[in-house]
Amino acid sequence: MSRERRSFSPEFKLQMVKLYENGKPRNEIVREYDLTPSALGKWIKQHQSTGSFLHNDNMSDEEKELKKLRKENQRLKMENDIFKASSADHGTKIAVIRENAEKYSVSAMCKVLRIPRSTYYYEVNKLSDREKEPPDEDVTEKIIHIFNTNRRCFGTRRIKIALDKQGLKVSRRRIGRIMKSKNLISTYTSLRYRAFPDRSNERNITNGLGRLFYRERPMEVLVSDLTYVKVAGKWHYICLFIDLFNREIVGYSAGPNKDSRLVSAALSTIRHDLREVQMFHTDRGKEFDNHLIDEVLDTFGIQRSLSMKGCPYDNAVAETTFKAMKTEFINQYNFQSTDHLNIELFDYVNWYNNVRPHDALNYLTPREYKEIFYKNCPILC
Repeated sequence: MSRERRSFSPEFKLQMVKLYENGKPRNEIVREYDLTPSALGKWIKQHQSTGSFLHNDNMSDEEKELKKLRKENQRLKMENDIFKASSADHGTKIAVIRENAEKYSVSAMCKVLRIPRSTYYYEVNKLSDREKEPPDEDVTEKIIHIFNTNRRCFGTRRIKIALDKQGLKVSRRRIGRIMKSKNLISTYTSLRYRAFPDRSNERNITNGLGRLFYRERPMEVLVSDLTYVKVAGKWHYICLFIDLFNREIVGYSAGPNKDSRLVSAALSTIRHDLREVQMFHTDRGKEFDNHLIDEVLDTFGIQRSLSMKGCPYDNAVAETTFKAMKTEFINQYNFQSTDHLNIELFDYVNWYNNVRPHDALNYLTPREYKEIFYKNCPILC
């Protein structure tokens, strides 16, 4: 059975030599440290002669001269082999260097052929990337599958991320070309909603959030809002509660009336510890002027925050979430009943939290982002 080749640092070799010099027998050093007698003897000799364990420092004059002659001979042989390519075009020179890279120094060949090393490596990397690219047929099939299984709303950026997770490196330009050829286009049109004048919450509560939409801990700040959806020819409404930390939808509800009961129903679906919540922020819609919400906030000591009247930017995360929901969910269905809406809403929220990559989270899903947080701070969490 052959002995496994091991490598030793200069510090280790010196330590072995010091043990020998301090009187420890060679056979004990060899046995206890699983060395070969020849290796230990070589280290002792090198240390006594030159004080260095490097091969070049311990070569004799004859060995150094022989090495120099071999190097010169190899250079002459290389120049003779590639001389015919010295007057060739750029592509031929790159090919010659690439074909001989295992025989000769790339730096020396570039010097003979008068090509900068950086140019050679740039061209080789381009060729390697092209060779690694999977065939269009395989990529096309995967792109179609990702597009169709993600509610037909993924663009080139999110499809590229999904392909990266499968180990496929495909450029966004190539993905866009394939999507165009297969007519894979997300639908962003929506049914127009005629807004009705509504009363607002006139309570003397300030905007404590102050558009600080990035938070360091889960459930530190929740934001909420409502949107509309057509169900069997009649307007219905959806309420969401969103965790600013990872943009996760932590509570939701749907119903025919835009009132406090809809908000209370969404609040009751939150399955997280409300004692962790420090602030709850909404716009000034009258539906958020809710006694149940006030009781919950008072019980858990949660600060209330309201947007400035008529300023959607104060609740931008909720507005952005609803824009995505309309594109990816609401506009793609013809809801026949409230039950139908609730079933599909449940499925969308699960997809949104666990599958859909989020650009504000560096294209991680809300679940992945939270898992990384808890993994990196087990003591604090």
